[in-house]
Amino acid sequence: MATGDTKLTIVNDALIMLGTNIITSFTDGSNAAQISDRLYDDIKAMVLTMYPWTFSYKKVQLAQLASTPVTEWKYEYQLPGDMLSGPRALFVSANPGARPVTDWEVMNNMVQTNYTTVYIDYQFDVSEDLMPKYFVQLMKYYLCWHFAEPVTDQMSKSQYWANMAIGSGENGRGGYFRQATMVDGQNHPPQMIEDFSLVAVRY
Repeated sequence: MATGDTKLTIVNDALIMLGTNIITSFTDGSNAAQISDRLYDDIKAMVLTMYPWTFSYKKVQLAQLASTPVTEWKYEYQLPGDMLSGPRALFVSANPGARPVTDWEVMNNMVQTNYTTVYIDYQFDVSEDLMPKYFVQLMKYYLCWHFAEPVTDQMSKSQYWANMAIGSGENGRGGYFRQATMVDGQNHPPQMIEDFSLVAVRY
């Protein structure tokens, strides 16, 4: 469930966890406010794009542009302004059971293809009030990790929170990050193979 948090509440919880004073706003003139204002958005985008979080994807139809590609493709479509990474999948129909297609490419922030109708799944910049609890907690650990040295001037705290966030020796996929991905995975149950020619031929 979404937490209803804000950017300020998440940052202040991280500052409390670091044992330092909270901020009243991102422009209150304090050192913590300046650091938070400069780093928060980049850290948030990084954590979102490190994993295909189920809550961070949306499906939209793209509008075809009047311009045409100078490559082998016939049409181009502007990608959404709130997109964090490239399209996860591209479809040419919104009908139930539609399969993604692969003959397309992204160039200059546009999708280029030969299809006249295009839908995409993409990861977007989720607002804080829509973030689920497990992701907000992960954000706090990441903020503590990256805020610790500039805010408290203690490298040991940075190392401690890095271990809390991603563990050690697990390619950045341990610690609380692993727990959060396991919880998130419950929102997308595994898909069953119902009709596949290589399976059917065995019977």
